[in-house]
Amino acid sequence: MPVAPTPSPLIPDRPGDVPPMLTPGRRGVPAVLLFTLSAAAPLTVAAGVLPTAYAVTGVGALSAAILAVAVLLGLFSVGYLAMSRRMTHVGAFHAYVARGLGRPAGVGAAWVALIVHNVLQVGLYGAVGAATAPLLARWVGGTPAWWLVALAAWALVAVLGGSGVTVGRRALAVLLLAEVAVLLAFDVGHLLHPADGLPGPDAFSPAHLLTPGAGALLVVATVGFVGFESAVLLREESRDARTVPAATCLAVGIVGVVLAFSAWTLTVATGPDRVAAVAGEQGVDLLFTLAGEQLGPGAVGLGRVLLVTSVLAALVSLHHTTARYAFALGRERLLPAPFGETSPRTGAPRLASAAQSVVGFVVIVGCASAGLEPVRHLFYGAMATGALGMLLLTTATSFAVLAFFSREVTDENLWRRAVAPALTTVALVAVVVLALADVTVLLGVGPDSPLRWAVPAVFPLTATAGTLWALLLRSRRPRAYARIGLGPESAAADLPDG
Repeated sequence: MPVAPTPSPLIPDRPGDVPPMLTPGRRGVPAVLLFTLSAAAPLTVAAGVLPTAYAVTGVGALSAAILAVAVLLGLFSVGYLAMSRRMTHVGAFHAYVARGLGRPAGVGAAWVALIVHNVLQVGLYGAVGAATAPLLARWVGGTPAWWLVALAAWALVAVLGGSGVTVGRRALAVLLLAEVAVLLAFDVGHLLHPADGLPGPDAFSPAHLLTPGAGALLVVATVGFVGFESAVLLREESRDARTVPAATCLAVGIVGVVLAFSAWTLTVATGPDRVAAVAGEQGVDLLFTLAGEQLGPGAVGLGRVLLVTSVLAALVSLHHTTARYAFALGRERLLPAPFGETSPRTGAPRLASAAQSVVGFVVIVGCASAGLEPVRHLFYGAMATGALGMLLLTTATSFAVLAFFSREVTDENLWRRAVAPALTTVALVAVVVLALADVTVLLGVGPDSPLRWAVPAVFPLTATAGTLWALLLRSRRPRAYARIGLGPESAAADLPDG
């Protein structure tokens, strides 16, 4: 089996001209899987995204959509992981697009990826206040403004952002396991107290994906898998060649099963025909209101504490992911060179981490000043928008994988290099078409709302701007252009212009 390319040993004499690599060989399957699942934040999705999605879309077939997305991403991972064995890059999607579809397309994908990950990360600040408010009301007898809680969480994430991925890894593992255990306990409680009798497996039928609003459900389902590609982002730091594939497959399977089950049990507890109305009334309290009736206040208290830790874990994990994208762009000079430098003490991308923190601060202050509702507008709006962008990125990457293997002579079998990537590409294009047709349902806006076209337009406009920037680099800064998509090999591209 071909191995990942060895980083170039060519290090110029000019300090800082070629940024250092991330520390190799430090992370096994459990560490990479933990990093990936922390970004997925199953309790945050189950408590915040699922009820809000039911309320906004009015469609009750989320469980079928989640399983469909899990299968689709599992199929996508076949070609994606096969290609990953032939390159090492923390920028993931943009590097794959650059290798498969050309450097200009890769820069367009890189800019889109940076926006998507920033949107997903800062959107979680909208959930912090809602998650923390009931606990603060119980413990201190009052609830501060959501933005004060968000700023406190922001400060914590900003500090941890410069400390590297391994901060609190064992404690995070315990909290993540507890989070999933409590969520499953809530789900069992729902099954033991069905509103209209226990329904059959029809809720998981693919036929639900042919109904109006299916495109919106598929985008919402994608939210649960945000960060599934994070395992590949840690390829430079992984212990061996089996770490990334194992962690990726486990992450997709675990998230798919847990969230599909939770989405289904919510409809069992409320009634399939009433879940949208009940979710609209109770919002993010739906999961805990049901748990209080079924399992008692002790379970609710534990669940609320774990929801706060879940949101914080996702904030930290997505902060690191976003910083690594900025690091990758800095290393290839698609952002200023200091973005591609790491801290000598922690090995974390320091300026990239600081920049992501600045974005979070600006968004929190801006939303508070505008009087936006933190859960409906900031949290759900950001999750839906980011998931749509991630869906478009995944589709572009699938095209890139197909193009890459059509040119490269490899020892991969026909399934990995052609059949699986082709099936994935066709399926993803169909999902994108459905999603764009249901943007108003997804966002919960009217057909005349400018958001109907403004939100999806952000991504092609950003990709076009990135592509034009790459073409400008090709003519004016060929050294920077030569680095695109090379990752740690970018040192070898440090050649004289001309």
